[in-house]
This record gives sequence, structure tokens and C-alpha cells, in this order.
Amino acid sequence: MASSPTASQPGRSLRLGLTGGIGSGKSAAADCFAALGVPLVDADVVARDVVAPGEPALARIVEHFGPDVLTVEGTLNRAALRQIIFTAAAEKQWLESLLHPLIRERIQRQLARAQDAGPPYVLLVSPLLFETGQDQLVDAVIVVDVDEALQLERASRRDHADRAQIRRIIDSQMARHERVARADYRLDNSGDLAALKAQVNKLHRQLLETISRRSECSTEIHTGHGGHA
Repeated sequence: MASSPTASQPGRSLRLGLTGGIGSGKSAAADCFAALGVPLVDADVVARDVVAPGEPALARIVEHFGPDVLTVEGTLNRAALRQIIFTAAAEKQWLESLLHPLIRERIQRQLARAQDAGPPYVLLVSPLLFETGQDQLVDAVIVVDVDEALQLERASRRDHADRAQIRRIIDSQMARHERVARADYRLDNSGDLAALKAQVNKLHRQLLETISRRSECSTEIHTGHGGHA
């Protein structure tokens, strides 16, 4: 795992990705970062926004799947849609080809706006960061990691869902070992919230120190104090 992220655009805030499988505690970790003042862009929120009533994507979905994927209020019935796409790979692929480009474009705009304020780094929170190629939008990746037994327990309790359904979701996501191998930083969330918060605080300090050192080096180079070539 790398330990020194580099901004893709010199002089700009770093973009970090935060990901983890269902039930890993990704949202809890994101809340810890937000409490430290780190600006967040939440891919789940963006994904809901692109299918809100009045959005062209929602009209396309209804045209393709039929009115049963709408609630009586006219919003997307996510449970009904989930049942369809988890039993039909072609339908899942159709939906992803529609939504992923729209989500990616909005994420890029929101990240740019968050960077405009000049924070040391901004955080893209996404459960499917690697699966959707959103890791290409960030400079480094943080993964929140727990074993699959704990994922099943936490997610089924939180979502009031049976374990078979959670198992299918886990199987549809990137394998745990691959997700960890591809990340730059790992947060172990097998403990309680206090333990997770302590790890986030430690990583936050580490990131700020790394960013500060790189900023100082960049300043020296641009002012001619970086030594002779």
C-alpha cells in the first residue's frame, strides 16, 4: 500500500476515495472525517439525485422497466428495481450503462467545487469506487475493512434484510482481498466506533503532515530554493 498520495493537479487539494463493502462501516468512517472538517462528496447521494422526480434518467428507467418501479409518490421504488437487476444480469448492465456516466459527471463537478474552497483534501465516499472506475477520479484510496461474517451480521441487522439477500450483494461487489490490495490505506472496523474514530483521527493527521511536506517542497522548487539541478 502506498503512503504518500500525490495530487493529480499540482496546487490543488488532494482527492481521496473512501470505500468499503456493504456493512463495513464506510458511512461511519465518512462521518468521522466530516467531523474533522473534511469536505465530502457522497456517491450514494449523487446516485439518488440523478433519478429524482423530473430527472431524464428516471423517465428512461420507467420507460424501460415499466411503472411498477415507481412508488405512489412518483419516486423510484429502489426495492422493486433491485429485485429486477439482481436476477437479470442484462437489466443490471443496462441500468449501469445509463446511470454510471451521469453519476461520474456529477461527482466530478462536486469534487471540483469542493476543491475550490482550498481544503487540504476532499473525500469521495463511494461503495463501488473500484467497480465503477471512480478510483480514477481520486489520488489515493482508503478502504474500510471487516471480514465477511461481520459484514453479513451488521448489514442484515441495519437493513432488516435476510442474510441471503446481503450475501448476494456482497457477491456482486469486489472481493474483499482485492479491494484491500488496491487501496492505499486500510481502516480496520472490526472493533467499536471509538476504535474506528481513533484510526480516522490518526490517518487524518498523517495525511495533513504528508500534504504539508509536499506543499513545502513544491514551494521551495518554485522559489528556487530546492537546490541545484
